[in-house]
Amino acid sequence: MVKSKLKETKLIDEILFSIEDVKGVDVNIMDLSKISNTVCGFFIVCTGTSNTHVAAISNSVKRHVSKKLKEKPFSIEGVENQEWVLIDYVDVVVHIFQREIREYYDLENLWGDAKITNVESKA
Repeated sequence: MVKSKLKETKLIDEILFSIEDVKGVDVNIMDLSKISNTVCGFFIVCTGTSNTHVAAISNSVKRHVSKKLKEKPFSIEGVENQEWVLIDYVDVVVHIFQREIREYYDLENLWGDAKITNVESKA
């Protein structure tokens, strides 16, 4: 259990670093671990300002996590249109949205029982 928690923490830290590295905006960590019947422990949600920016964020996440932690995503969805890319690392799922799509799906309110932590940009 402790080893799994440490692995999860390292994964979250690396994902946050990779989002910050390409200036992803409005980053939230949603802790779903205390909610029953959830598909994973955490969502990391962020916004890209364009198709190109969403692609850059998703590429940064995949590259950094692979290089530092030797982890590959279980699955990736949405790379065709770059409006909402989902990168599934099983325990942690990354959602990279364009603003309008993020507002429409409103994951933070949809999962209202989750503990949400806003990650302040270091820029």
